[in-house]
Amino acid sequence: MTTPRTIDVAALIEGRTLTRFNYGVIAVSILITFLDGFDLLMLSHTASYMADDIGLSKLQLGNVFSIGLFGMMLGGFFFGYLGDRIGRRPTIILSAFSFGFLTLLFALANSYEALLALRFCNGFALGAMLPLCWALNIEFVPRRYRATVVTIIMVGFSLGGAMAGPLSVWLAPRFGWQSVFLLGGGATLASAVLLLFTLPESVRFLVSKQRQPEKVANILKRLDPDLELRADDRYTLSDEVDLGQRSFRVGQLFAGKLKWVTPMLWIGFGVSSMAMYFLASWSPLVYTYAGFDRGTASWVSSFASFSGAMAGLVLMRFVDRKGPYAVMVYPLLSLPFLLVLGVAGLQGNAFIALSLIGAIFVKGSHYGITSIAGIFYPSAIRANGAGWAASVGKIGSILGPLLGAYVLNSGLPVVRSFAILALCPAVLALCAFCVARIYPQGGSSTEPAENRKSSTSISTG
Repeated sequence: MTTPRTIDVAALIEGRTLTRFNYGVIAVSILITFLDGFDLLMLSHTASYMADDIGLSKLQLGNVFSIGLFGMMLGGFFFGYLGDRIGRRPTIILSAFSFGFLTLLFALANSYEALLALRFCNGFALGAMLPLCWALNIEFVPRRYRATVVTIIMVGFSLGGAMAGPLSVWLAPRFGWQSVFLLGGGATLASAVLLLFTLPESVRFLVSKQRQPEKVANILKRLDPDLELRADDRYTLSDEVDLGQRSFRVGQLFAGKLKWVTPMLWIGFGVSSMAMYFLASWSPLVYTYAGFDRGTASWVSSFASFSGAMAGLVLMRFVDRKGPYAVMVYPLLSLPFLLVLGVAGLQGNAFIALSLIGAIFVKGSHYGITSIAGIFYPSAIRANGAGWAASVGKIGSILGPLLGAYVLNSGLPVVRSFAILALCPAVLALCAFCVARIYPQGGSSTEPAENRKSSTSISTG
C-alpha cells in the first residue's frame, strides 16, 4: 500500500520557468483582452460619426462614455465574485460571449437612449475581463514573472484600443460606423468559442477551494508532462493562508497588512483610471477640436496607446525585480508634461508632441498600478481582490470622461484639463510609495517573502 503524498503546487510552480503551456494561456488571454480593448475604445473613435448621424451633443457623448464605465464598475464586482465562486475559466468565457453579443447590438442603435442602455450593459459584461485574466495567469507563473505577465496581457488590451482608431477611420466612412461594431462583436464571439477549447482553469484556484483533484492532476500534467502523479495525491499551497470553503467577505481584502495595501491600491487605481480614461475617451475629439482632421486625431491617439503599452512593458521587469517602488517612476515623469500642457497654451506640432509624451507616461503609469493590483491577495480571493481594485478604480474612470465633457462644454480651453489631471499621477506616485513601504519586493500578502518556510513540492505523510 502506497503512502499518500502531499504535493505543494505553489512550490512546484515557483520552481519552474515559463513553459509552452504558460505561453498558450498568455496567448489566448492576449487575444481576448485585445478584443476587450478594441470593443471598449471603438466608441471613442466612432463618436464623431455617431454624433453626426444620431445627433448627439458633447454632454450626451460624455454620458455615454461614463455610463459604460459605470457598468464596468458594477460588472467588475459581479464577475469578480463569480470568478472566485465558480472559477476563472467559466466566468471569462461567459463575459466574452456577453460583450461580443452586446457589441453586435450597437449596430442597431439609432437613439441616445438606446446607446445609453447598450453601453451600460456592454460595460457590465466587460467589467472583469482584465482582472480575471490577470488572476488566471498570475496563478500559473512564478512570483518573479507576475508583474511582467500581467503587463503583457495589458499590452493586448492596449493594442486592441490602438487598433480601434485606424480600423474605425478606415471602416466608418466607407461602410458606416455600424460596421466597426459588427467587426468587433463578430471577432469577440469567434474568440469566445476558441476559449471553450483552449482556456484552462486556474490550478491554484482549484487547490485553494479543495476541488476536483483529478482536474488538478490533469492541469499539472499539462504544465509539466514529466510529473508522476497518483490518484491518492493531495494538493496544497504552502505560501497562502487556507481560506477553505468560506464565502468571500469584503473584510478579507483588509486582513493583516492588506488593511493598508487595499486602500492604497484602490486610490491609486482610481486616480490612474481617471487620467487614463480621460485621454482614451476624449483624445480623438480633443485633437479634432484643436484643428486636426479625424484621421490624424485617431492615429495620434492610437500611437499614444501603443507607445504607452511598450513603456509599460519596459517598466514591468523593474517592478518584478524592484517591487512597487518602480511603479512611482512614470507618474513622476508625466507631471511636468501635464503641467506645461495645462498652462502654456501650446498649439500645433508642439501641442501634439508634448501631449503624446504626457499620454505615454500616463498610460505607462496605469500599467504599473495594474501589474500589482492582484499579486498581494491569496488565490481564494484573488479575483475579488483584483476585481474590486479595478471596479473601485472605475469611479475615476467615470469622472475622467465627465471632466472632459464639462471642460469642452464650458468654453474653457481644453488644455486646462491637463493641469487638473496632473494631480492624478502625483497621487498615484504617493500610493505606490506607501505600498512599497509595506511590501518592498511585492509578493503575496499572506506572508513576507523573507519569512516563508522553504518547502519541497512533494512530501509523504
